[in-house]
Amino acid sequence: MTFRDATGADVDVLVALIESAYRGDSSRAGWTTEADILEGQRTDPDGVREVVEAPDSRLLVVERDGRVIACCQLEHRGEAAYFGMFAVSPELQGAGLGKVIIAEAERTARAQWGARQMQMTVISVREDLIAWYERRGYRRTGEMTPFPYGDERFGIPQRDDLQFELLVKPLGD
Repeated sequence: MTFRDATGADVDVLVALIESAYRGDSSRAGWTTEADILEGQRTDPDGVREVVEAPDSRLLVVERDGRVIACCQLEHRGEAAYFGMFAVSPELQGAGLGKVIIAEAERTARAQWGARQMQMTVISVREDLIAWYERRGYRRTGEMTPFPYGDERFGIPQRDDLQFELLVKPLGD
């Protein structure tokens, strides 16, 4: 596997990857699907391009044999780094790639920005996903932010109890 920073030329491939990992029938091949709680899009070209072009932000692309198989966003936030837009191709989920990618993201945040903490937000009803992050050393904070109901850029909610919970992990030295 190789890691590199995304460029504008990667936007369409990355949108397709993220959508396939979280929405629609293709996402059901993996375990990270949100298809039962959200319909519609997970992201769009403008959203991905914004991350690629933002200062203090990186969108890491993971390739194997010349094929994009995963990605994740890192954003510098003072002594912390934000981890988001994490997607692994559904047919490759469950094989240990996620562990390797998140470890590389943490290493990159420490090396690039001296980050002492990694932060992320996860939809609070995603208990299986939160448990996976907890096994990687993240802890639930109980700090919630509302889901953007009515903004279809983030999907069409299929339930009325969605919110984001902040998860954190100290990164040490």
